[in-house]
Amino acid sequence: MEDQLQESTGEVLSLFEQFVSGPLFGKVVVAATGVVIIYVIGLLVRRWLSRSVRDDKSRYRSRKLVSFGTLLFALIFLSVVYSEQLTGLTVALGVASAGIAFALQEVIVSVAGWLAISFGDIYKTGDRIRMGGVTGDVIDVSIIRTTLMELGEWVRGDLYTGRVVRVANSYVFKEPIFNYSGDFPFLWDEIAIPIRHGSDLILAREVFLRVAADTVGEYSEEAGRVWARMVEKYLVERARVEPTVSIEADENWVTMTMRYVVDYKKRRTTKDLLFSAILLGLEGTNGKVQIASASQEITLMPSPGTSE
Repeated sequence: MEDQLQESTGEVLSLFEQFVSGPLFGKVVVAATGVVIIYVIGLLVRRWLSRSVRDDKSRYRSRKLVSFGTLLFALIFLSVVYSEQLTGLTVALGVASAGIAFALQEVIVSVAGWLAISFGDIYKTGDRIRMGGVTGDVIDVSIIRTTLMELGEWVRGDLYTGRVVRVANSYVFKEPIFNYSGDFPFLWDEIAIPIRHGSDLILAREVFLRVAADTVGEYSEEAGRVWARMVEKYLVERARVEPTVSIEADENWVTMTMRYVVDYKKRRTTKDLLFSAILLGLEGTNGKVQIASASQEITLMPSPGTSE
């Protein structure tokens, strides 16, 4: 028993000595050392960028570029070290390529999606998009997935839910991508308020337009300049970006609808400011303009044969 154990130990030691003395061991040491050095250099550069670059977007993009460059240099270094071994694997990889492509088709499409995102100007970090049924702000774009900070769902308004969602980049080829902040970082929004019949509609319109000019007037000016660039870039009409008020009447009330442009990140706060200012302005009309409501007036009639 002891002889067998000594023999097995001797064989293991012999194989280890052959491996250490062979050329492959030297390449393993060189490859490991080179990869560690490249990783450390990349880590130091990323830390330097974190301390030196003040702008958040520039710092993020610089760190992502360094990470990608570190990975690329490591792969190139390994391919140079093992160039002789890779030559012998060419035929085997060619035979297995079809099976590999089938097994990794989703990954391959996601990588292609990353290329389309990076060079096709579909979206970038910081944009607000809807992708794969999820609406959120893009906080990271990797080779395989896009990471979103989710908006909406059970939270009313354009507010974060707190969930971080990762969506495969392959969705850029499968579904439409809605970009809320790409070439035109503004949105059209509306406020509708019912007004009682008999109210002074001219005065009501003046109140609406005055509030709109005071609250979203600055957005209209900037949106006009941005939309002019949209007209130069795309085949799109010259849309009106100034606030407008339209009237629609039915048997219950007159609905006054204000349409306006707003920063895509400030829809909820802007709507709150507009509602507050409009309601305050209508109260200042001394009853000339009154808000309608869906209330009912019930009159009780005495039963026949009973005294009042």
